[in-house]
Amino acid sequence: MVLEADSSWVADMPAAYDEHLGPVLFAPYAAHLAARVAALRPSAVLELAAGTGRLTAELVAALPSARVEATDLNDAMVAFGRSRVPGATWSRADATALPFPDDAFDVVACQFGVMFFPDRVAALREAARVLAPGGSLLVSAWDRLEANRLADRLVAVLERVFPDDPPTFVVRVPHGYADPALLHADAEAAGLVDVVVETVGLSSTTPSARDFATGVCTGSPLRAGLVERGDLAQATQRIGDEMTVMLGEGPVTAPMSAHVLQARVR
Repeated sequence: MVLEADSSWVADMPAAYDEHLGPVLFAPYAAHLAARVAALRPSAVLELAAGTGRLTAELVAALPSARVEATDLNDAMVAFGRSRVPGATWSRADATALPFPDDAFDVVACQFGVMFFPDRVAALREAARVLAPGGSLLVSAWDRLEANRLADRLVAVLERVFPDDPPTFVVRVPHGYADPALLHADAEAAGLVDVVVETVGLSSTTPSARDFATGVCTGSPLRAGLVERGDLAQATQRIGDEMTVMLGEGPVTAPMSAHVLQARVR
């Protein structure tokens, strides 16, 4: 279950998220997903849960003649994304109740946002509704924790730092929709056809284990769980220290894995 705190983005969180996590986790998959979207030659693209605009920027660059609409539920993300990628049209939107007419887009894309939707089938059904006949949906979701080394080591550190009550956000939400069969079944339940789910492995490089820890602790909803357990700065310091012990000083390159769904409407 996704709690309100799991999808809350306030204050300086989007900036920290974009600076420390954007290049590491999201930029590689943004390039991959944008290339797949561009191959479909759409004239109108809707992006759901666009966040700080990593995928948005790739879509705008790859499709200079297309209309790109970027949406997110969180006002802070929309404001940050609009300033970062002005080439798209930005608006606040609930993915389960989109403010767009039927058949309005050729492609709907969502990078690492579907895990946050409280009703995933409803969100996928809404995506299908706004797609024109024959239009395509592309969605990415993180693979199991063990296939994503940085996240896996972070969870191990959280269990070490908070042995009695470790925050569970990373396990429950980003890696809580890691079954490709479930993703496939949900897309079919939403009325999509020609559903294909591919597991895509890429690599991530962070300037340091501490930099990654800073990004997750201060720029993701894990922050709420840390604040509940005490001082955020102290927790971030301890987690950064432990991550450095595990992964060493200096840049860290690690494998990551995600499922990419592609489907269409009739």
